[in-house]
Amino acid sequence: MDIGTVLASAVGHAGKHASCLTGAAHRLVSRCAHHHRGPVVQALVIATSLSAAFLFALASVLQHRRATMEAQEHNMRLSLLSLLVRQPLWLIGILADVGAYVLQFVALGHGSLVLVQPLLVAGLLFALPMSAALNLRGVGLWEWFGAGGIVVGLALFLLSADPGPGRPGTDTTTWVLILVATLVPAGLLVAFAGPSPSTRRAVMLGGATGLVYGLTAALTKSVAHMLSVGITHLLLGWQTYALVVVGIASLVVAQSAFQAGPLRASLPILSVLDPVVSILIGALGFGEGIAGSPPNRAGEVVGLVVLALSVGLLTRSKLMGESAAGV
Repeated sequence: MDIGTVLASAVGHAGKHASCLTGAAHRLVSRCAHHHRGPVVQALVIATSLSAAFLFALASVLQHRRATMEAQEHNMRLSLLSLLVRQPLWLIGILADVGAYVLQFVALGHGSLVLVQPLLVAGLLFALPMSAALNLRGVGLWEWFGAGGIVVGLALFLLSADPGPGRPGTDTTTWVLILVATLVPAGLLVAFAGPSPSTRRAVMLGGATGLVYGLTAALTKSVAHMLSVGITHLLLGWQTYALVVVGIASLVVAQSAFQAGPLRASLPILSVLDPVVSILIGALGFGEGIAGSPPNRAGEVVGLVVLALSVGLLTRSKLMGESAAGV
């Protein structure tokens, strides 16, 4: 049995048992939350979020390296996935994605969107050394500055925002507004991305992916709550099925973004838009309290600006644009 067959089998088993694993992890943190309210649960949410960020980074680096090798005629088509699923390197990336999503699911089941999603930006910190190792290169001074800025920006925002738990879901009208506010601009970005592979196309598809990822996070939070209530509640909720559809669509758009150009074009904007959209949805749609005093507001704005500038700094990194030749 070759490695492709083995990995394909592993992915099949991962998908089959992902819901069981998610449920078990969700119950484990729930039990911990029941006995240890406050700081312990907060620490678990942060730990699972950062672990998810690591696995998402691994998935992005591996999937980008493989996706850039496929013909552009499959871009933004399900046929792209049918080709990639035959590639062992891409399948390893999908396994990392599955593990990351389980951790994100658990984190969002017990933490706010405003806390969990910004922490996923830390994936860029992990993507740098991974790319450096794969390309046998060192990490440069500007790249370290960018990485340090991400840490400072994240810490400043989260300490200033002091996000509250909020509600596990929201009303139908708000859901409609959330869907329109994310899917319409994402669709426009895809429509105007251009037909040919280029940095512009990679940036616009990366932006569309970031918007859809923010929506996915909101749906995930609601579905995690439904699972905690019971399997019947989960199966009857429209959010469960919307999550599946949006999840598949986001996978196609993300792989197309990786295929269209260098990783430095798609990953930074994806990594910024995802938490920004999630913060807005969490604060406005899910009632997640954010500290509102003038000093706190100033800290939140400065933190997000430092975070965005640092991510922009990383777009200059050659490690984010290495080709996948020979892999």
